[in-house]
Amino acid sequence: QVQLVESGGGLVQAGGSLRLSCVASGSIFSSNVMGWYRQAPGKQRELVASITRGGITNYADSVKGRFTISRDNANAKDTIYLQMNMLKPDDTAVYYCAASAIALTMRTASWGQGTQVTVAS
Repeated sequence: QVQLVESGGGLVQAGGSLRLSCVASGSIFSSNVMGWYRQAPGKQRELVASITRGGITNYADSVKGRFTISRDNANAKDTIYLQMNMLKPDDTAVYYCAASAIALTMRTASWGQGTQVTVAS
């Protein structure tokens, strides 16, 4: 099993930036693929971005060119970051760190507790 702890959410004006962090501990195998999902009020949870241990990334179309996911595998703890630039009110959501041993999906993921991101217009 893997434990995930997120940090970095908050309130920002539209056009601003935030950086989210997530530290994984426990089974290294269970965090081969890590990523960020988000869930806005009244909407389904959706994948924002993911990254494999080898550095292959995937982004939702809505965040391409604005968000960057990165990963640090040093010190036996996997840490991922989500740099969010040019934030829009539509980016307001609870952001969840997720990890999986295989393909990262809603079914395979282990979850962090979530961190709120609010973008004011």
